[in-house]
Amino acid sequence: MKELLKKLRRYEIQIRKAVNSQMQGDFHSIFKGTGLEFDDVRPYQYGDDIRTIDWNVSAKGHGTFVKTFREEKEQTIFFILDVSASQDIGTPGKTKVDVAKEVCGVLTLSGAKESSQLGLICFSDEREKAIKPRKGPQQAYEIISSIVKLKPHSLKTNLNKAITFALNFIKRRSVIIMVSDFIDDNYFQPLASLARRHDLVVIRISDKRETQLPKLGIIPVLDKETRKTMWVNTSFGGFREKIAEHNSGRQQELAEFSKRHQINFLSINTDEDFVPKLLKLFKVRNKSMKV
Repeated sequence: MKELLKKLRRYEIQIRKAVNSQMQGDFHSIFKGTGLEFDDVRPYQYGDDIRTIDWNVSAKGHGTFVKTFREEKEQTIFFILDVSASQDIGTPGKTKVDVAKEVCGVLTLSGAKESSQLGLICFSDEREKAIKPRKGPQQAYEIISSIVKLKPHSLKTNLNKAITFALNFIKRRSVIIMVSDFIDDNYFQPLASLARRHDLVVIRISDKRETQLPKLGIIPVLDKETRKTMWVNTSFGGFREKIAEHNSGRQQELAEFSKRHQINFLSINTDEDFVPKLLKLFKVRNKSMKV
């Protein structure tokens, strides 16, 4: 736990330095979201969104006025973390679930620095852990400690159930960061519902062992979730190419779905430095969400 915290603090310092130096002016908040509150009205200007027109004020006959908004001071951030067995792929210390926990951990520390309320849901095909949102460093350490110590009861994945639980559990509009390998089916509809209610960020974790299999002939392959072993010929019939194509297709489908539903999408591989990718993501979010 101590070693992980040291690593997370290094990542967090790295993010802070970048925010305070080369990206100055682009960042108002690491987690700048779409949670807005009414501020004032001003005269309508060409190009304003007609949906912001305040018809009650405009009806008084002094011209057309639009509402202006400001970002809510108190923001809630929820992490939804996949801890199913399919996440346990990769080299020791750098499996998909290890990287997913690091991503959640560093963003938890960043959120605590911004005085955000922080909450957590860990899932497999059932709820493994749920922490209601609260503020403060103690809450951040509780979340990090929980994801480090968690031993899932189930090996399987059910994204549909996880998202449905989140829709019922998370009451106020929040920034939701969902971290998973998204190896499942039939979850797009609830994911779209989650995106309509909240400001959603989807982070897909992958490992090259899933896409770049070497030619090893006939080998046993263990399904982490069912614990069943299958024998496959990695050197025959385009098996490796089919696996890579299937994985690439899943990612492309999720990326296109995210774009259609205004979900921020990020893909991270276990063998890469994810901090620059997180910084790029938040820079994009800040530019697109300025009020």
